[in-house]
Amino acid sequence: MKQDASGRQRWLRKDRRETNVASPLEQFTIKPIVPLSIGKMDISFTNSSLMMTLAVAVIVVLLVFSVRRRDLVPGRLQSIAELSYEFIAGMVRENVGDEGRKYFPFIFSVFMFVLFGNLLGLIPGAFTFTSHIAVTFALALVIFIGVTAIGIARHGTHFFTLFFPHGAPLAAAPILIPIEVISYLSRPISLSVRLFANMTVGHIILKIFAGFVVSLGAYFVLPGVVPFGLLVGLTALEFFVAFLQAYIFTILSCIYLNDAVHLH
Repeated sequence: MKQDASGRQRWLRKDRRETNVASPLEQFTIKPIVPLSIGKMDISFTNSSLMMTLAVAVIVVLLVFSVRRRDLVPGRLQSIAELSYEFIAGMVRENVGDEGRKYFPFIFSVFMFVLFGNLLGLIPGAFTFTSHIAVTFALALVIFIGVTAIGIARHGTHFFTLFFPHGAPLAAAPILIPIEVISYLSRPISLSVRLFANMTVGHIILKIFAGFVVSLGAYFVLPGVVPFGLLVGLTALEFFVAFLQAYIFTILSCIYLNDAVHLH
């Protein structure tokens, strides 16, 4: 009887430990910080809103302080700002041409916002707003609507020739036009899902391996070293992915802008 009682106690303690283990998906929960509502509409200031505000604040502080002195021999902050400027300027110039220069401020803002959203989300305990489809789709939709508006404003009704490839036989129009229209309308979906999916999966994997480090290291110190080493490697990889996804999101935006400007 004593053995049965002690066995039940061990199972209860084990079950309690298992129920206290946080789910890898818990990190994506949006939590209100300042509850606000207008009628039935919830407009609370959430952890997602806080991280977006923080990302904008960090970008502004970085750029303002980096160019404040404008030294002939740039320091670290000024070098970061200049490299970021040249990197995005070169991207716009190569993908849109000289006519894309007027759209540089918007493209630069998109890149920095996505990049810092990705990077700040790697801080332990921080919220990654780019891992939410609502945020990435809103960004992609703004880009899609803006690019479409630019195309129509520049070319008028001639913009719609984008949906019929130049040189294609007229008889193929009933097949090609619906395909091109669907492909065009799917741009905000593919653009947003790519960023959302990569950031979500990366953070889930990091959370799982972090759980291995804690669980194995708590009972067996040596086996916990292996997942810890993998966790360090995965974290370094996530920093690269954070930059890569910001780059892909931005360069695709440039390609869409090029289509609107040049109708290619």
